[in-house]
Amino acid sequence: MKRAPFIAVEGPIGAGKTTLASMLSETLSLSLVKEIVEENPFLGKFYEDKDEWSFQLEMFFLCNRYKQLEDTEKEFLHKNKPVISDYHIYKNLIFAERTLTGRKLEKYRKIYGLLTEDLPKPNIIIYIRASLPTLLKRIKKRGRSFEQQMDEQYLEQLIKDYETAINQIKEAEPTLPIIEINGDQDDFVLSKEVFQRIADQVKEYIQ
Repeated sequence: MKRAPFIAVEGPIGAGKTTLASMLSETLSLSLVKEIVEENPFLGKFYEDKDEWSFQLEMFFLCNRYKQLEDTEKEFLHKNKPVISDYHIYKNLIFAERTLTGRKLEKYRKIYGLLTEDLPKPNIIIYIRASLPTLLKRIKKRGRSFEQQMDEQYLEQLIKDYETAINQIKEAEPTLPIIEINGDQDDFVLSKEVFQRIADQVKEYIQ
């Protein structure tokens, strides 16, 4: 049996992942899986003392997303219902490589490998590429208090990390469809034409 479409929307902080995933979910009648961010109890502590709380922060995200994707398989994909998510589990490694070091990073990589080896993987990726000014503008607009003092160098590095990650995914899965969006130019929120173009591309892959 052909596998149900499982679409992941990815991009650095502030790229518009959740917004686009929600819009496509509504337009194309896709079940929506949204990552939990603000509910992470270690987030505030992490921004106060990154060295002390980074491992707890990353483990919470990993375990939460593991449970979400496990449920997604049972509730939707196993029943051949198409799903769109506002993240790819691979993002956990992108962030962990920046926040963890030494033995903690080694432990995390091992746990990540064990937890994700049999999780469902997206068969379509939408990647929103955006520059630092665009990300900063969108972060400011959405107004999450813990993001307002975000280090610009960290964000710039994250942009590079995402580019590297997408290239790694392309190498590992050369047949995987990846729809790339220029987040600086293509405003899918304000432009109906831009959003429709993206929706049409996704529709083609789904069909």
